[in-house]
Amino acid sequence: MNTLKTLLVDDEPSAIEGLAIRLSAFAQIDIIGQARQVDAALALINEFSPDLIFLDIEMPGKSGFELVKQLQPEACPAIVFVTAFHQYAVQAFEVRALDYLLKPVKTERLAEAIARVSHSLYRPASKQQILAAVDVLQRGEQQSPADPEQSYSIQQDKLVIQDGHQPVQLIPYTDILWIDAAGDYMCVHTQKDTFVMRARMKSLIKETLPASFLRIHKSTIVNLKHITRLEPLSNSEYHAILSNHKVLKVSRTFSRELKSILT
Repeated sequence: MNTLKTLLVDDEPSAIEGLAIRLSAFAQIDIIGQARQVDAALALINEFSPDLIFLDIEMPGKSGFELVKQLQPEACPAIVFVTAFHQYAVQAFEVRALDYLLKPVKTERLAEAIARVSHSLYRPASKQQILAAVDVLQRGEQQSPADPEQSYSIQQDKLVIQDGHQPVQLIPYTDILWIDAAGDYMCVHTQKDTFVMRARMKSLIKETLPASFLRIHKSTIVNLKHITRLEPLSNSEYHAILSNHKVLKVSRTFSRELKSILT
């Protein structure tokens, strides 16, 4: 039986304790950590690379949605939301083969969620699917996605994200640490926030990002000004450590160019 390295994220200690007790009945679940807020959860994710996260949505400071936005697409674990939402969560998650648990969590429903995750080990939900579900929840209704080619623009020294359903966001290039892709979605990461826009990486690159940005993976662009060091891995790959201690993988395809620029 394959074991699932599992992380529990919820700001309510009683909720984590109750879920942990119920999960102890499932031999395939190996709880490797617990977190009560997003930043602590991200630290555990970077350290242990969990296979599965039981994730609360409503938490003080940053929500469960913010945690999802921080995950790298190529290493996105299975996500089971633990939520009080129900009106649109059912449609969003069922359509996209994700799962959710309504509080208080029932053991029978928990068993169904674990079975679903176990059966999808070789076809895990992608970050694109999770973001699409989050998009439906945050909009509050099922809508056709806007044209990804027109959801952003680049003007002078700022990236302008335009979404007809959200306020226009103007993000200075100097504030952007890295950008990662999840299908038709792009996550733009700054020190404090993550902005999601419907766009494709190739379209963003065609718009000619400043010279300080370099592609380091098929799904990742980094701002070179925020790289503090490179750590060599096997097969000519590297880890790029950013100014906020975020660790990004540099694939062999792009490692030579990055090393030549930084050294």
